[in-house]
Amino acid sequence: MQTNVDPLILLLQANSGRTPAELAAALGVSESEVKQRIAAAEKDGVILGYHAVVDRQKAGYSGVTALIEVSIRPERDGGFDRLARRIAKFDQVRDCFLMSGGYDLAVVVEGKDLLDVANFVAEKLSTLGGVLSTATRFQLKAYKQGGFLAQPAPDEDRLPVSP
Repeated sequence: MQTNVDPLILLLQANSGRTPAELAAALGVSESEVKQRIAAAEKDGVILGYHAVVDRQKAGYSGVTALIEVSIRPERDGGFDRLARRIAKFDQVRDCFLMSGGYDLAVVVEGKDLLDVANFVAEKLSTLGGVLSTATRFQLKAYKQGGFLAQPAPDEDRLPVSP
């Protein structure tokens, strides 16, 4: 955990559904101060948005999620940023990260089915100038997402001990 991160931001990351009154009590400050700090963080772009972490299967989602490893050619005077931002603007893209290692970008996309994601890769992503290669990996099951365990089993509270 980062020690230089505002404690209010940490509380919001853990549970953005907490009320300003609950946050104020946890921080030992006034509710109006919490509201002002949240408004300032939103205005400054520290807080980009809010969302619920949802068990997609229980919520009835039938779509698929894929992680696409993308190798790109850096641009003169722009590096990876210009092309990465262009990729991030596609509606199908949920997350886009510059990575170290064997590929340059990790792109998380959502589609209605495997063919939808395949068409996105073939028709939109791979055809962009500067995209050298892609490798697509489909999510099969979530065990932890957004910091929350997905579908914890009640009998898995303790690890077995063997002699």
